[in-house]
Amino acid sequence: MDERLTVVVGYPGSELLDISCATTPLYLANSLGGDPAYRIVLASPGGADFTCDSGLTLRGQDAIERITGPLDTLIVSGGAGHEEAADNRRLVGHIRRLSEVSRRVASLCTGASVLAAAGLLDGRRATTHWNYARLLAARHPEVTVDPAPIYIREGKVSTAAGVTSALDLTLAFIEEDHGTALARKVARGVVTYLQRPGNQAQVSMFVSGPPPGHPLVRRAVDHITLHLDGDLSAAALAARLNVSERHLTRLCLEHLGLTPGRYVRQARIEAAAQLLSSSSLPTSEVAVRCGFGSAESLRQAFVAHYGVSPSRYRRSGAN
Repeated sequence: MDERLTVVVGYPGSELLDISCATTPLYLANSLGGDPAYRIVLASPGGADFTCDSGLTLRGQDAIERITGPLDTLIVSGGAGHEEAADNRRLVGHIRRLSEVSRRVASLCTGASVLAAAGLLDGRRATTHWNYARLLAARHPEVTVDPAPIYIREGKVSTAAGVTSALDLTLAFIEEDHGTALARKVARGVVTYLQRPGNQAQVSMFVSGPPPGHPLVRRAVDHITLHLDGDLSAAALAARLNVSERHLTRLCLEHLGLTPGRYVRQARIEAAAQLLSSSSLPTSEVAVRCGFGSAESLRQAFVAHYGVSPSRYRRSGAN
């Protein structure tokens, strides 16, 4: 193989950051000696220039209608124009055509709408920007939409979540193609993680929305957040709030979408992830502070939630 032809598809209303988070790491991989190199082509309908949703205009390098295979990678950007793009039969048809001659296919952010319209996500698990996940699931019930991970890879088709997660997915591609050493150099070049684990949450539960509206649930959340290393069993929480476990569970499901036990476990995992990323505390100390009791309990929770061990998670955040 002399080169890896990579076609990034843009359209009116594309997100500029989606496009640059894919193209810049690939360019850096080339400049750092990646062989075979990526040949990056920004394609658009008719090869026309298009205005991104930020108001800046990009020049189409080729018409998607003229591109033929084989392709190494086909990447569809997201952006405010994704619904119009997904409704464009000609564009969707060419995405479907090119997917058949591509080694791998990816969508960035709301670009998943276009892949779904092309039938490329049927029967697959996929992600998109958390704010559009419900809409994608409603319009395409044949797709298993998971709004939590920053990216999902299933066979030759990958979907990245909101905006900068395109950077994480692209780094994963570079690592797959050229190895960890080059991917690490590229990550350092763009001053980011080597790559976050793909199933790391898009949005932390601590900042994903306003405080619970119900005063009792708000008191429970405040207590959990401040006492992660304490007894946070449903029985202990219910006793502290002077309600029955059944009533507390009903309120938590209604206002948090989780049982008390699942909320506590998620809060502890996210707090541990934050400490691993921002401190040099030993894993055993992180486990104690976050209520896991032992490093092994923390490891099991991390593998179940993130798919990686705490030590690997910490290393990915340090590179």
